[in-house]
Amino acid sequence: MDNIKSYIEANKDRFLDELFGLIRIPSISSQSDHKPDMIRAAEYWRDSILKAGADKAEVMPSDGNPVVYGEKIIDPALPTVLVYGHYDVMPVDPIELWKSPPFEPEIRDGKIYARGADDDKGQAFMHAKAFETMVATGNLPCNVKFMIEGEEEIGSPNLGKWCTEHKEMLKADIILVSDTSMIGPDIPSITTGLRGLSYWQVEVTGPNRDLHSGLFGGAVANPINTLAEMIASMLDKDNRITIPGFYDDVLEATAEERELLNKAPFSLEAYKNALDLEEVRGETGYTTIERVGIRPTFDVCGIWGGYTGEGAKTVLPSKAYAKISCRLVPNQHHEKIGKLFADYFTSIAPASVKVKVEYLHGGQAYVCPIDLPAYKAAEKAYMQTYGKQPVPMRSGGSIPIISTFEQILGLKTILMGFGLESDAIHSPNENYPLANFYKGIETIAWFYHHFAGQK
Repeated sequence: MDNIKSYIEANKDRFLDELFGLIRIPSISSQSDHKPDMIRAAEYWRDSILKAGADKAEVMPSDGNPVVYGEKIIDPALPTVLVYGHYDVMPVDPIELWKSPPFEPEIRDGKIYARGADDDKGQAFMHAKAFETMVATGNLPCNVKFMIEGEEEIGSPNLGKWCTEHKEMLKADIILVSDTSMIGPDIPSITTGLRGLSYWQVEVTGPNRDLHSGLFGGAVANPINTLAEMIASMLDKDNRITIPGFYDDVLEATAEERELLNKAPFSLEAYKNALDLEEVRGETGYTTIERVGIRPTFDVCGIWGGYTGEGAKTVLPSKAYAKISCRLVPNQHHEKIGKLFADYFTSIAPASVKVKVEYLHGGQAYVCPIDLPAYKAAEKAYMQTYGKQPVPMRSGGSIPIISTFEQILGLKTILMGFGLESDAIHSPNENYPLANFYKGIETIAWFYHHFAGQK
């Protein structure tokens, strides 16, 4: 393993050029006009895995965007690691807030700026390069399989079925993922829990057409006003969600778990300063770390209706819309929450409007035990590269497919993330530090070494 770091150093410019090639493909899964780009990104991943040393790799069809599968089996008797990542990215809007074109990667202040730089092209591509490094230096001690999908940003609606159909092919000992974050640049951490998700689009309809706000305002319900009132009623004065039955299945953290969670390095002042906030807000009785890691949430992700163009147009709109999400915690089932919200939101609508609720997607929460051999291997790998013990942490984010893997494949997942809160994933000017990219490659390589050594 002495030649791992030297191989990475000797090839780091090429690694970066190859990542840039992937980033330049605008593989936005939520927009149908990017369908050809999804194919291009999948083929780029297939070629990258083959060049890295896989025995085989192919672009395989699913009911949605294709899945890339590759493998290198050096000995069926050895342990097998299944690497998961995704090649799709979020939309780039609002485009005017980007300082450089989102699909033209640019390095500024030691960071890669581009859509997908972190989530998940930069982080997933570390695995291709760590695999290449181990193969090229003759250090690969286990079998490696790759499963790279193109629908994670829309909830992985077709991957569960694909996994069921290819269950035998996907047999492994552990799943390895880099799609999460560290607490800080010098504070390595392993994500031990992810929140679940339920996501809806709601439509509120008033009159059968847009109306003149002077002639009809005050006499006819304005759907935007009504929608805003309905949304405001979803949280009480303590910022608890008012949906009946919402908290029934919440697995409450023990006092000991909460104490351990709050030992993680965290500065509330630095947190507020980074976001330019005077104060934070959340459920009464919980710290910021707890609100993000172990409590469910209710958020409006988008709202629109009426006239939003330049200048004024005095219109009382016929319709108003919102996209709404709830982050869920262990024991909450996303489909149950989906129905509870739909029933309640419809029930609180006044007779002056009609309401339609569409459930878009969701997934279960996930928890990883810290006594797994694979977790211990990850700890040792971080110790090797960072020189300090990684901190176990609960992430506020969701990767819905992770819990599905456990249900279908019977496999636990180790979440070795190298992103930072400042990476602005899903936002304009997404970025990823070069240091994290290269350090991630090295740490993943060490994971293989330690994981195989424990089996």
